[in-house]
Amino acid sequence: MRSPVDLWVYLSTSPLIWLTLTVCTWIAAVELSVRLKRHPLLNPVMISILFLSLVMTLFHIPYERFFAGAQFVHFLLGPATVAIAVPLYLQWHEVKRVLAPIGVALLVGSVVAVVSVIVLGTLVGLPHDVMVSFLPKSATAGVAMAISSSLGGNPSLTAVLVILTGIIGALIVTPLMNRMGIRDYAARGFAVGLTSHGIGTARAYEVDKTAGLFAGIAMALNAIATSLIVPLAAHLLLGS
Repeated sequence: MRSPVDLWVYLSTSPLIWLTLTVCTWIAAVELSVRLKRHPLLNPVMISILFLSLVMTLFHIPYERFFAGAQFVHFLLGPATVAIAVPLYLQWHEVKRVLAPIGVALLVGSVVAVVSVIVLGTLVGLPHDVMVSFLPKSATAGVAMAISSSLGGNPSLTAVLVILTGIIGALIVTPLMNRMGIRDYAARGFAVGLTSHGIGTARAYEVDKTAGLFAGIAMALNAIATSLIVPLAAHLLLGS
């Protein structure tokens, strides 16, 4: 190897380098967030995405080559999606006490998330396949991509929208709730978990344990609700 660049070119052809870089980037992003007191603007997911995108752009790395290594992380998305039922099961006694308000919040939140996409998408003239890709944006990625694919949407576009939704929710949840005067951490957590899935739930756990618990419950319930509401809405309102 004549230079570090030659070494990088050689290593970049191996799938292992992208898996290693993804994991190391995430660890570094989390450490940075912790050192700076978990500031909302230093979301580890956002930092990781920006850094990896910069590396791929600077070195002209095709996404397909990156994904060849990172797919091992992607594989874990399935088990992680199933595992979101665990906090719901473990804390079922807590959920039963507030089942009525949770049910109302879940129904309203899930329906508004879908209907708002249809209304705004129709106003700006989004193509049908793009609209379908937008519909499950508030569900966790594994569920959202599966729904999008089954309805003829673009799962890759859906994944991007899910991540953006999660990051935006994680960034604004604390200042927004403070401004609105909502102090109940159960309500705060449920709201962010319902709208911003895993990324919002991770942020909720950073703020308060109770908020994180109810965010996880909301994420699990919304995954179920979205898988029922989105196909029905697509059929009735979009003719899919």
